Amino acid sequence: MTGPHKETILFVDDEKSILEIAREYFSDKGYQVITAKNGREATEVIKNYAIDCCLTDINMPEMDGLELAEYIRDVDNTIPVVVMTGYPSLENTIITLKNGVVDFLIKPVNLDQMELCVRRVLRERQLFIENIFLKKEIESKARLEKLNKELLYKVEELNILNNIMSDFTMISSSMEMFKRVVEMGAEITHADELRFFVINDSVKRPFEISSHISGNPSAVSCHSDSPLTPPTEEEDFQHAPDAVESLIMEIAFDEIPLLISENKMTRGLPDDILSFMVVPLKIREKVFGVLTASILNRSLRFNEKDLYYLSFMAQKAAYVIENLALYENIYENLFSTLYAFVTALEAKDAYTKRHSSRVAEVSVLIGEEVACSKEDLDVLNFAGHLHDIGKIGVRDDILLKPGRLTAEEYETIKEHPVIGANIVGQLGLWNREQQIIRHHHEKYDGTGYPTGLKGNEIPFLARILSVADAFDAMASDRAYRKKMHTEQVVQIIRQCSGTQFDPNLVTAFIRVFEAGKL
Repeated sequence: MTGPHKETILFVDDEKSILEIAREYFSDKGYQVITAKNGREATEVIKNYAIDCCLTDINMPEMDGLELAEYIRDVDNTIPVVVMTGYPSLENTIITLKNGVVDFLIKPVNLDQMELCVRRVLRERQLFIENIFLKKEIESKARLEKLNKELLYKVEELNILNNIMSDFTMISSSMEMFKRVVEMGAEITHADELRFFVINDSVKRPFEISSHISGNPSAVSCHSDSPLTPPTEEEDFQHAPDAVESLIMEIAFDEIPLLISENKMTRGLPDDILSFMVVPLKIREKVFGVLTASILNRSLRFNEKDLYYLSFMAQKAAYVIENLALYENIYENLFSTLYAFVTALEAKDAYTKRHSSRVAEVSVLIGEEVACSKEDLDVLNFAGHLHDIGKIGVRDDILLKPGRLTAEEYETIKEHPVIGANIVGQLGLWNREQQIIRHHHEKYDGTGYPTGLKGNEIPFLARILSVADAFDAMASDRAYRKKMHTEQVVQIIRQCSGTQFDPNLVTAFIRVFEAGKL
């Protein structure tokens, strides 16, 4: 504690349990604790009590944490504000810095770390208050310069750490994550080489899966389609030099980051490595990989700050990788479950077996022809496999009827795109795919269903799927008719250009057909 009196801390959070835990913990540490459940209530506290520090959540009713920080800055800019949030982002970080926030904690926050943060900001507040008095005196100049440097360093450090956290939140796949780890590691440490090796119980040696080499045109690379799968004997994986591998295994065993600021050949490192760091990445308290950073040909050397940044980044990366692996597993399981329903649905009718798979394949071919992005192709593939899942909600006597449908039965069939979109929408994961499933029976001239969208009102990928669905429907046997010859189907699709189908996509489809890809 920085003074003879008990510092008063204001905790602001709309979660009652957090306030209770904070009150109990910090009261036991000798602080006076006041709590408020939102920013509006906190402003009343500030009017009536002398507050030394405020820790606040961002998202709260009535007045959020950023508004509260701005209020405190206007009322008393000596009160340090620490923001706590479970949803870090670069935008929030920039806003908080503008509002005078001095630190940024990510929920769930370790209480010991929170106390260290409180001690630090209280100490800095004391310095700041002293600075206010010193500025009134001529002899304060030297001390002010030192304080300003410390504050600038703090802002720089906070920006780096927040950049790490916010950058990782934008990553959506493990492969992208492994590439970004080495790229960002090189950015924050200025390393000439940064490599990521996986340590796996099923292999005898760590194997490299991604690297960043300064000055290389293809600087960031990932060496495996399945980074966490050990290489087979046939695969040509990059392994570290023996001395480096020995250090990697050592760090993987003792789990402590290593800094060799100046290579004096005592650890057997190659003489072209002038400075070296090794940092472990752990998931669930077990090392699954290591980062190595090297300086090869400059006067720059790594220091403890570089090791701290790289270790912090590795810790956050491991957390994101674990969550991505969990998400990807859930995603695959959900897709497999839904596709199992489609397979079961198609199994009822021998005439439509594998229709959804073929529609997905043709959709992707058309998508490739019109230069869709990889993300768009993935969405097309997903939506193609599940576009008819809504037929689960249609009675079998209508769905499998061998003859023509009555007008009433046809209206029932027309409900399946909405049913399918609702099924996928309930999962809350695939918004774009949901829209494609809902609108794959719309027509370019506005006469389709379920909502009669017209032209560019119809989602672009739904227009692609519409062509692929119609092609396979006509080119396949159905309960009420035999399949048509492919050339006849293509001619019908050509004739429906501008009415049922997007003319540009009909042209692309014909190019795919003429190239012999169907």
